[in-house]
Order: sequence, then C-alpha cells, then structure tokens
Amino acid sequence: MRTIRKPFILIVVLALCLLGITCDTSIRENVQSRDLAVAVPEDMGMSSERLSRVSSAMQKLVDDGKLAGIVTMVARHGKIVHFETFGYQEISPEIQMLKDSIFRIYSMSKPITGVALMMLYEEGKFRLSDPVAKYIPEFKGLKVASGEGKDGPIVEKANHPMTIRELMTHTAGLTYGIFSKSQVDEMYVKAGVLNRNQTLKDMINKLSKIPLRQQPGSLWHYSVAVDVQGYLVEVLSGKPFDVFLKERLFDPLRMKETGFHVPEDKAGRFAQVYSYDKERNLITREGFGGANNYLKPATFLSGGGGLVSTAMDYMRFCQMLLNGGELDGVRILSPLTVDLMHRNHLPKDMVEMAPGSGTGFGLDFAVILDPVEANTISKGEYYWGGAAGTWFWIDPVEDLIFVGMIQQFGMGRPDVRSLTRQLTYQAIVVAHSCK
Repeated sequence: MRTIRKPFILIVVLALCLLGITCDTSIRENVQSRDLAVAVPEDMGMSSERLSRVSSAMQKLVDDGKLAGIVTMVARHGKIVHFETFGYQEISPEIQMLKDSIFRIYSMSKPITGVALMMLYEEGKFRLSDPVAKYIPEFKGLKVASGEGKDGPIVEKANHPMTIRELMTHTAGLTYGIFSKSQVDEMYVKAGVLNRNQTLKDMINKLSKIPLRQQPGSLWHYSVAVDVQGYLVEVLSGKPFDVFLKERLFDPLRMKETGFHVPEDKAGRFAQVYSYDKERNLITREGFGGANNYLKPATFLSGGGGLVSTAMDYMRFCQMLLNGGELDGVRILSPLTVDLMHRNHLPKDMVEMAPGSGTGFGLDFAVILDPVEANTISKGEYYWGGAAGTWFWIDPVEDLIFVGMIQQFGMGRPDVRSLTRQLTYQAIVVAHSCK
C-alpha cells in the first residue's frame, strides 16, 4: 500500500508544481521573526506580479471616482508583503493618501475592546458565564419587550440574566437604535443612548431604564453591547477606558496613532470622509450626522465605534492576535485566550446570524465556519469592518492578514472587501491549505 501511495502523492505534488501551485512545507516553520518587517512576496509564498492586481483594482476605483483614497496592507508569515496607498486623503485641496493617514475605524474598535476585556478575563476578574449585573448592578432585573403596546413595549421577565459571553457575541438582548425598528429602538433614540457628550456611566444609566429588545441568548442582534464592554473594563480595572487601552494595549504594542481623538499635531493626517450625491459624485459628509468631533478629546469613550487608527497600527494589533497574543516580545494575551476569542460562541440552535451564510461569531469577531457558504477560502478566518468602509481579516490557515482603510459612507459603495479577498488569495502561490 505504501509503494502505491508515495508515488501517487509525488505525482500530485509534481502536478501542482507544474501548475504553479505548491504547498507550504517550510516557509511558515522557517520564519523566525514575525515582526512585520518588509519582505519580498516570493519569500513568503506570494507572487509580486499577482499582488499587483490588488493595486491595479484599487487604483481603478479611485480613477473611476468611486472612492477618494485607499490604503491596503497584506502581511504573511509575519512579514509585510504589500503596503500601498491610492488616491487622496482629501480631494479638495488635493492631499495625497499617506501610509500613516488616520482613519475613523468605527466598529473595528470592537475587537480592540474585546481584547481589553479578555486581558481582565486572564486576570481572573470574571467568567464568561457571569451575569453582567454582577459587575453592573444597574442591569439587575432588566425586563424584555414581548410586544408593542400603545404607550410603549409590553414587557416580560428575562428568562435569565444576560451573561458576559452574550454581551461579547451580540446576543445579550440589546440593540443599537439605528439599525432596526422597534419600540425599544425608539426608546434608545429618545433617551440618547449614543449621545457623544455623555460618559459611559451615563449610557449605562439610560440602558438600565429601557427593556431589552429580545430575550438574552435568543438572537444575534448588532448592538451597543461593546460600548457596555468598555464600561465593564472600567469597572473591572478601576481605570478610565481610554487610560486602560493606552497603558495596557496601545503603548505596549506601539500603536502610537490609535485613540479616541486626533491630536492637533496629527490633524494634517486625518483623512476626510465622503459619501455620494444623487449623481454618484463624491461629497464630504461625516457619518451619523457628524455627531463625533474627532479633533477634540472624547467624552463618550465608545468601545463599539469611537476609535481612530492607521493601517500600520491596526496591522500590529492583528499580528499580535495571529502570533497567539504576542508581538515584538510583548505578550498581551495567551495563545489559548486568542483561540477562545475566535471560536464560534453562538448557541447551536440560533438562527443564521446577520453577517452572512457560513459564518458564526466569537468574542467580538465574526468567524468563518464554512468557507464555501461564506464565499471565502479558509475555515477559522476571523474578521470585522467599520461603518466608513474600513475592513480587515485574519486567516490562521494561510498565516495571512489583510487591513484596508477607506472613508466612505453611502449606498453603492464598491465592495472592496470581497474584491480584495479574491485578489489577495489568488496571489498566494505557496499554499498551506492544500496540505
């Protein structure tokens, strides 16, 4: 049997090689330093010529007037193999996009908040199964909307208190007030749950007076849960959320450009945000009514959507995760905790979640369960994106990270996320997944 199998395997490998496709048998193991130094793509199992297709596609989006500017970044085996800019940080006056341009990352703040909370998990400050009310007593006895009434929602008792695991998986029963319609959502808007002039404690006080939109654990529903996590970090650490992030995460990882506002000396690198007019021309327009003035220190430290960052800063954060919680000799989390974060934590009987078919949800990340259904390559890939178009994914199978930065709102925004996935994976010529 062995004499049959070995030649057969050799024939298959030879055939793949003749097709220009090889399997990763040594590159991953031979990379000693995963420090995000710049490397030749071919040394990391990728093709320079094929990676240029990413560049051509991004430049075309700019040339066609669909996007003002773009930064794209690819790392494989801990090395940067692609880092380019396209178009403008601001169209008028013309300011070229820079590699260190600063972007509103909106919901890409969420994984950062999740990591901060899990740092406290590692210190034994809580269990994922703990009721949130154990640490935020204002949430004790929250009622749940069971129907719509004349003067507001009809309520019932919660079948169990929301847990921290549910808080981290958007299954806690909370909502956003802006992405769905219900009487509970209307109460969020009326109360100003996301008011940028308030504190996290003010938000908690408001939420404590509003019923949950649905029973905890019953539905994946995008929500303010990660903002609540930011407050939970404050409670568990005894420090303001922004101070904790700076001291425990940003400074150790040398994420020097990431924070809740853009200091005056960096304002010249703050990318303008755009939308479309009726003729599909690009126009400047801050998102969410311009509620957040990023040039002033923030009062509302939104862990769900308040951070600004650069492509390199966010790549450092992602590489720390792909490295198993460590970067440049600085350990943020243990490998087992990182692994726990990108497992699917949704109940088995939960209906399909919003981010798409073949997808589950971990602790503040979406997770690919079935790459065929999800229209991607690797099982176990984890990712998220921001409201103004920023996006990233981490692929542990192919040992790959992609970070993309744009600043674009509006219907009809080009699907750069799917496009860059397709063009990035076709540039891999030494694949691990074909083993």
